[in-house]
Amino acid sequence: MTALLYVTLGVLGIFCYFINNKTMAISIAFLLIMKATPLRIYFPYLERQGLSLGILILTVAVLSPLVSGSFPVNALLKSLTDWRMLVAIIVGILVSWLGGRGVAMMTTQPGMTGGLIVGTVIGVALFRGVPVGPLIAAGIVSLLIFTR
Repeated sequence: MTALLYVTLGVLGIFCYFINNKTMAISIAFLLIMKATPLRIYFPYLERQGLSLGILILTVAVLSPLVSGSFPVNALLKSLTDWRMLVAIIVGILVSWLGGRGVAMMTTQPGMTGGLIVGTVIGVALFRGVPVGPLIAAGIVSLLIFTR
């Protein structure tokens, strides 16, 4: 089973590299190195805390232009009168809500995670997507399949 895992992820990593999806290729290489070295003892921590750490890093990246001054607060306040900004706010609320439902579903229905991972890998590898999709996808799945 381990050999099949290495081959599958290796082929996927090489494919991602050649279609210029370096983020996915680096992620796969990182995980394969972890698996092949004593670093594998950190997989339980990564599985438990990786999602929270990823959300933390994304949040820092999103807020950094505001804090650094490259997007001043007064420009943010002024843009609130633009209808496109209001659409962005509404979509942001919807996506955040879906992400919250997705985290809850992935926690309570771990069997669904496999399908979400396969879909995300295909989206990232073939359609130049970004691997934040599992949370939103899980939120959408929870709306379509599960009730809360």
